[in-house]
Amino acid sequence: MKKVFVLLSALILFFSSCSKKHSGEQNIQNPKDAITVGFSIDTLAIERWQRDLDVFMASVRSLNADVIVQNAGNSVEEQKRQLMYLLERNVDVIVILPKDAESLTEEIEKIQARNIPVISYDRLIRNTKVDLYVSVDSTKVGNLMGQTMKSIAGTKNWICILGPQEDFNMTLIQNGILSSIKNHGPVINDIFYTEGWDYDHAKQKMVDVITSGQIPDAIICGNDAVADAVLSVLHVYYPDRHVPICGQDADIAACQNITRGYQDFTVYKPITLLAQKAAEYAVRIGKGENAESIAATGMTIDNGDSKIPCILLEPTVVTKENMDEVIVDSGFHTHGEVYMD
Repeated sequence: MKKVFVLLSALILFFSSCSKKHSGEQNIQNPKDAITVGFSIDTLAIERWQRDLDVFMASVRSLNADVIVQNAGNSVEEQKRQLMYLLERNVDVIVILPKDAESLTEEIEKIQARNIPVISYDRLIRNTKVDLYVSVDSTKVGNLMGQTMKSIAGTKNWICILGPQEDFNMTLIQNGILSSIKNHGPVINDIFYTEGWDYDHAKQKMVDVITSGQIPDAIICGNDAVADAVLSVLHVYYPDRHVPICGQDADIAACQNITRGYQDFTVYKPITLLAQKAAEYAVRIGKGENAESIAATGMTIDNGDSKIPCILLEPTVVTKENMDEVIVDSGFHTHGEVYMD
């Protein structure tokens, strides 16, 4: 009996040791590696955001992290609800493309109270503390629009048909346009904001301008979809007259319009790189890395609450002359898509 007791004791010790070793390996292999990123996106109704989301999701997953996407469908209230859902899911970090720059203060404060970092993506979230802002330099976008249009249309009478005022990028773009023409520029007769990115509003504004009898010498648009809406009106009322026009984002339709001579230029933003970088930073911050160390240049932007560490990528003007070099050769759009081969 004594031998049996000793044998049983040895077996118990052996399995206990194996169990502890296995448990220890689990903890080593699964520390803070299983990161889950929440991504709250304003809408997918715009071609641009579909591309951003596809690249972002693929990039997060390539870093062995999970992603939960919430599409607010162009609704502030829905975005607020979805942010609280991501909070309940206890994700490690939340990336937000806000519908309204100034409407998410309460929700973000609740998220921050749970020590969940927040990254403001493409559009700056205003008047509340966020950890990082990742975007393309929108002031530079406006600056390029103004400088380039001035070289095309001269210093005559312009109008701007921008996006909604709730999108703070429109403020930054407007600042860039105005600074580029200050003291030696054209007269901007009107600045119109397309509420909710509703392109019917942009069309109606263009109809109102035309029927008033004051045809502008140039039109700067908030994005390429707005430019396309404006062009559809110009083609009806003045099919044989060219009014210089520009947008931003390098949408397929805009690139086609540029090659056909309808639109003069767009401002290309390195969207693929932007989404890839945002995914990388989200995973790194989700693992505990400090946002200031990621924004190593020390660049910040004042969002009305505090100085936010930021990473701003450079935009590029795209015309008919450099379409292949910037758009086709980079793989942003194919030759067939641009030239409709």
